Amino acid sequence: MDAIDTRLRLTDRKRAAIIGAAIEEFLAAGFDATSMDRVAARASVSKRTVYNHFPSKEALFAAILRQLWDSSDAGQVFAYSSSQPLRDQLLELLRKKLSLLNDEAFLSLARVAIAAGIHSPERARDMVARMGEREEDLTVWIRAAAADGRLKTEDPVFASLQLQGLVKGFAFWPQVTMGQPSLSKAEQKHIAESAADMFLARYA
Repeated sequence: MDAIDTRLRLTDRKRAAIIGAAIEEFLAAGFDATSMDRVAARASVSKRTVYNHFPSKEALFAAILRQLWDSSDAGQVFAYSSSQPLRDQLLELLRKKLSLLNDEAFLSLARVAIAAGIHSPERARDMVARMGEREEDLTVWIRAAAADGRLKTEDPVFASLQLQGLVKGFAFWPQVTMGQPSLSKAEQKHIAESAADMFLARYA
């Protein structure tokens, strides 16, 4: 068992090294100029090892974005509670999302992804599909609240996208496309409360 544990830890370390190296490469060179060879060299592993973990550059990039999301707020998954006020739960979810959208590393990688997607819509679709392999936290929460009869929607995915649009219009697109500064804690709180109230006015 010790030998198996050692191999697993080594595999985890190599995966972490690959992701760390890939982040540096994507930020330094952009999506198109980054190669799996360069990632392997920076991570001090073989190219075969990189491909054993990630079958393509698109899969590697999507994994990076997903890891950033999962690691925000210490990776805690916020589960729906039937006994807690909807507004309190929604504000906690939006606080977690705003924390990620305020992270400069995430915004920098988002710029890389958007630039890559503009040059290749097919690649953009592939990355979005890979990102969506695990349903977004807000969608999961909305689906659970609707199943509990506390929200009225037959399309939780659409409702989730609406809510995210309310937030990203202030806390993502201006920063990514126009270089506006990240939001202060007070601004994040105001946007979260406004978006939550608008959402609940429509769906609660």
